[in-house]
Amino acid sequence: MNSKKQNKIAIGALYGIAGLVVLILLALLGYILASGLPQLSWHFLTAPAKAFLKGGGVGVQLFNSFYLLILAMAISFPIALGAAIYLYEYARDNWVTTTIRTAIEILSSLPSVVVGLFGFLFFVVKLRLGFSILSGAFALTFFNLPLLTRSIEDSLRTIDLEQREGGLALGLSRWETITRVILPATVPSILTGVILSAGRVFGEAAALIYTAGQSAPALNFADWNPFNISSPLNPMRPAETLAVHIWKINSEGIMPDAKAISSGSSAVLIIAILLFNFAARYVGKRLYKRLTSA
Repeated sequence: MNSKKQNKIAIGALYGIAGLVVLILLALLGYILASGLPQLSWHFLTAPAKAFLKGGGVGVQLFNSFYLLILAMAISFPIALGAAIYLYEYARDNWVTTTIRTAIEILSSLPSVVVGLFGFLFFVVKLRLGFSILSGAFALTFFNLPLLTRSIEDSLRTIDLEQREGGLALGLSRWETITRVILPATVPSILTGVILSAGRVFGEAAALIYTAGQSAPALNFADWNPFNISSPLNPMRPAETLAVHIWKINSEGIMPDAKAISSGSSAVLIIAILLFNFAARYVGKRLYKRLTSA
């Protein structure tokens, strides 16, 4: 067999593997959406859940999911950005940075249930935060921080050394070069990492079962005082998210229309992640053009 035939066979095998992966993904998405879309309605998206009656919704759980996502990203992104800039732009390549990167790799491979148990023992019990949104956000920060730090560091690594040298040659300080030259050029890739970590956080269940809790108390959406227990913005209240709700109704089996609610909740989860991804990519391209004057 000559090299041309080997090349064609290899290319065909790669296309076949890629096509198989795409087919599996489309089949999975198609099944979830086909079974879940008929259950969706405005009432389903806004009404509170019902434990022993039919006709409940996921309004509170959907709000809790986005609220936890925003809090977790607001805590983890600045820390991850600072850590990545320090590790790649300032820290010397020695045993200290090697140890830090090894610790990041280990933390990123931890099962989410381990992070949840750590969050339960430390935030819920030790710090006495109880089952609350704040405990869940801190646990998701530990869960999200290693992946986000490594992603941002990889984004910084893609920028050529010549751009850094050009900024310094123009009289910019090292910090000005990073903030005015390097970071604007890495906005699309950083946003891609943020998207991936946000999707991971949004669909997380195991870490939140032990920290944010499995209950969703009635909320008064007319009360935006974060110090009131019925306020949606209260960070000290328990908050069952959409992913936890799917696990709970399938494990308990006390809801008469559990299958319909589970299918609809899964469809909402998939659609929310897809919309978030598309919107973030669009914003990333616009920001890249504006910040780089391209």
